[in-house]
Amino acid sequence: QIAKLLEMKAHLGTDEGKHKFVLKTPKGTRDFGPKEMAIRERAFRAIISCFKRHGAEVIDTPVFELKETLTGKYGEDSKLIYDLKDQGGELLSLRYDLTVSCYSCAPSHPNSAGFCIQAALTCCILKLFYCSHAVVLSCSQPSPVPQDFDIAGQFDPMIPDAECLKIVHEILSELQLGDFVIKVNDRRVLDGMFAVCGVPDSKFRTICSSVDKLDKVPWEEVRSEMVGEKGLSPEAADRIGEYVQLHGGLDLIEQLLQDPNLSQNKLAKEGLGDMKLLFEYLTLFGITGKISFDLSLARGLDYYTGVIFEAVLLQQEKEHAEEPVSVGSVAGGGRYDGLVGMFDPKGRKVPCVGVSIGIERIFSILEQRLEAAEEKIRTTETQVLVASAQKKLLEERLKLISELWDAGIKAEMLYKKNPKLLNQLQYCEDTGIPLVAIVGEQELKDGVVKLRMVATREEVNVRRESLVEEIRIRTSQC
Repeated sequence: QIAKLLEMKAHLGTDEGKHKFVLKTPKGTRDFGPKEMAIRERAFRAIISCFKRHGAEVIDTPVFELKETLTGKYGEDSKLIYDLKDQGGELLSLRYDLTVSCYSCAPSHPNSAGFCIQAALTCCILKLFYCSHAVVLSCSQPSPVPQDFDIAGQFDPMIPDAECLKIVHEILSELQLGDFVIKVNDRRVLDGMFAVCGVPDSKFRTICSSVDKLDKVPWEEVRSEMVGEKGLSPEAADRIGEYVQLHGGLDLIEQLLQDPNLSQNKLAKEGLGDMKLLFEYLTLFGITGKISFDLSLARGLDYYTGVIFEAVLLQQEKEHAEEPVSVGSVAGGGRYDGLVGMFDPKGRKVPCVGVSIGIERIFSILEQRLEAAEEKIRTTETQVLVASAQKKLLEERLKLISELWDAGIKAEMLYKKNPKLLNQLQYCEDTGIPLVAIVGEQELKDGVVKLRMVATREEVNVRRESLVEEIRIRTSQC
């Protein structure tokens, strides 16, 4: 399996602050054992069930694309695309993210550019998400494997954008990763800010890439890169610094709408107006407590055209610290109204907005949190162990477990002719199996099965014909 890639070296503390986690970048490939896969599937279930709850359909695309499909859409990140050639000599590249791949396939596919354009023209809405084995790769430091949720079609401003933020909030809340904040900004606000600060048009994208590093390095280093490496004037860099250190909520948006410079810039004014509308919808969703309008958020991908957002986990470094610190991004996305048109011969634009969930980072955090809490992880979904109380009852166990399997019950038994009852019960304790169906000589005579609840050690006799229903009732309560 291709390496499950991570881009992180961060510390994460528990709510009590008693443990510190170090999320390390693995080298080479990685195997996932039963415990790791159980945690991984738990995260996938939460994410996919949320996507489906919001009406999305599932898709997948190849792990590689024609290089010409991927180039020109990631800004400075394009140098991180991993190239390869197929046997016919065509230049191919491993996909760097999922959004570009989503719309670059054949026109007949329901996630293609042509299909999305037709949907837009007929006022349809497409909601799509990638299946759980989607992988993206780059030749830089490893990067998270995301789960993508995208909305394309005709819609009124900020409604689907607000839903994407609600989806991120739901997923992070359900996974219980700890405190988090979702940073939001708008590329039009950024471009307007660059313009009023004196950044030449030709340097917008490269300066944007520098600003995007502010979550990893201090402003002084970013300023040095802008001036020393990218040729921006010190005065322009200082003016940018005054803006990118601002963050807040609706009050900040109102303040910037009155800013004598930004209010005179058309792009910035449009972006701030939409941001105000977005916060009104987020207030109705009841999630503004976790949302921060942050002018340092840039997201370096070139295809973003409007709202951008990024969710980060927080940790309190010290018990009495004034503000928590970020421990890394776990989700991100935004609006990309121009991307679909890149694959359309007529260049028609289609409104699109999407979010990527960084499943690999989430998985690593979950794994280390559970290890620190010493929580026992179930690696199977077995509902019941079929056991025997006396010797020479293998045939009866085989008949009973066959009945349970045929009824769709997840069941196991030990592969011994005459296992000791104590060993069978201990196996349930060790593996977390909640129920034991015990057959014995007396139970066979009475036409019942003794059903034992492992956690409470309660035992009840259940008629054989009622056993399946009783197991279903009992396991639904677990």
